Amino acid sequence: MSEHPFSTSRGPDMPTGLDQAPVVQALYKAFGADRFHFQNTLTGMPVLWVAREDLLDVMKFLRQGDNAFEMLYDLHGVDERLRAHREGLPDAEFTVFYILADLSGGKDLMIKVPLFENDLRLPTVTSIWPVADWYERETWDMFGIEFVGHPNLKRILMPPTWRGHPLRKDYNARATEYDPYTMTMEDQDREQEALEFVPEEWGMTRGKDDRDYMFLNFGPNHPAAHGAFRIVLQLDGEEVVDCVPDIGYHHRGAEKMGERQSWHSYIPYTDRIDYCGGVMNNLPYVLAVEKLAGIKVPARAETIRVMMAEFFRITSHLLFLGTYYQDIGAMTPVFFTFTDRQKAYEVIEAITGFRMHPAWYRIGGTAHDLPKGWDGLVRKFLDWMPKRLREYEKCMHENAVFRDRTKGVAAYDTKEALEWGISGPNLRATGFNFDARKQRPYSGYENFDFEVPLCANGDIFDRGTMRIEEMRQSLRIIEQCLNNMPAGDFKADHPLTTPPPRERMKEHIETLITHFLQVSWGPVLKPNESFQMIEATKGLNSYYLTSDGSTMSYRTRIRTPSYPHLQHIPTLMRGGFVPDLIAHVASIDFVMADVDR
Repeated sequence: MSEHPFSTSRGPDMPTGLDQAPVVQALYKAFGADRFHFQNTLTGMPVLWVAREDLLDVMKFLRQGDNAFEMLYDLHGVDERLRAHREGLPDAEFTVFYILADLSGGKDLMIKVPLFENDLRLPTVTSIWPVADWYERETWDMFGIEFVGHPNLKRILMPPTWRGHPLRKDYNARATEYDPYTMTMEDQDREQEALEFVPEEWGMTRGKDDRDYMFLNFGPNHPAAHGAFRIVLQLDGEEVVDCVPDIGYHHRGAEKMGERQSWHSYIPYTDRIDYCGGVMNNLPYVLAVEKLAGIKVPARAETIRVMMAEFFRITSHLLFLGTYYQDIGAMTPVFFTFTDRQKAYEVIEAITGFRMHPAWYRIGGTAHDLPKGWDGLVRKFLDWMPKRLREYEKCMHENAVFRDRTKGVAAYDTKEALEWGISGPNLRATGFNFDARKQRPYSGYENFDFEVPLCANGDIFDRGTMRIEEMRQSLRIIEQCLNNMPAGDFKADHPLTTPPPRERMKEHIETLITHFLQVSWGPVLKPNESFQMIEATKGLNSYYLTSDGSTMSYRTRIRTPSYPHLQHIPTLMRGGFVPDLIAHVASIDFVMADVDR
């Protein structure tokens, strides 16, 4: 092979663990070790840099055979131009990273490709993993990186008339850095014209034989969507010939905000991603920060985190269940599910002080300890919910109309789910047994006894059934937290715990100074990269953080489950009917902030 700029020669700082992973050794054997550069990180997975000309061959190798990765889990970019600490890394002004997941085999892999500003081009991998479509569009949208051969490389989160690429480092982050916003009548007309849907741009025809197709906007406001979401439908009567999901209406630059907030002050922003998930959103972020900081969280803090995360899993699933029933035609259940959510929120509010968006987890633990009387409130809820779940189950299983509307409708199998990046209950509805709490435990989940519910058909009915069974298991986990809550501290005794424990702050001037600096300035974390995946309410959610030795993140990447779930809609609904589409949208369980960030 030709000489290559990368080198894997072992130096004094060369790691001896993940570089020996079987997939890494298989790549070295197949392509030659000189084609790769191994990067040592805190991500918990091998990180390999490859040159652009090798990318497609490497990806095809990783998609088949013994080293096959079933899922392209994530794909995005980094503007490297202002990164101060790049010692030992290949030269690059921009980087595109690919996170591959083999959920069956229990392994992950990150591939990075270095690029330069005068030549921001990469070959598309949509022919290898179809889920890459939206991820490549977003990377082009945010960074201006072109994916050659992509079927339709258009803006996806920003409006079609937008100028610039917001995640570049030379792009301003705050409104105060711009002149006051104005819009003339000409500007309004231009924006309206840009919203017009042109079927030919999406490979659609306007008719067939002697009849025209109807093009119908489903949205951009629909009760089942939990936010502004638009699907343009190509209809032949009631049949969906094709459709194009249109997202981005809720985009507010959550990843860009991570570059302007301290590690501590960014926590409330995470609450607003899946805004039904509450502290569940805090968890992957603080776990990733704690990896960077080297913080070991006390057992009590871990258990409190697990308990509150499972409370929010229940409130999120109850919201799903009520709107799911409603969109399929059952009006009464939504009132019951909201009653039960209220009971759960009473417990959440008593413990955290807030309801939907507590922003209650902290770097190193939680904001405060459990209040007096928490156990009585939790016990009361545990006594209440099981009988309610039985009622919800009867609404599905004993209703012939409901069964006819959902059984065998909008079904997909495990293979299709994995290649489209589907995770969580929607994946387990196909019979695939993967739950990150079991297979890749975090925050002490390995200490809990619970089952992973599975269905087999992957249809609308199974996706509803999954949530009911998962709530039962969440109750089981919460009961174990109640009965076995460890004693000890609710926050780690570590210099980077933010903020430091209040009791020590009152006694030690050094702790008081640390508190002042960490709140006003922020903790300083050493340069490195970390990654944390969790089993969130709607599927796999993760944060990939890059520290450059500052008080703020250099790059914050948020991978949400709802994003690929919506991308899958056209593949599933072609040839279906409009009522089936509505039922399928209800069964996905998504909120648009989780998609748009």
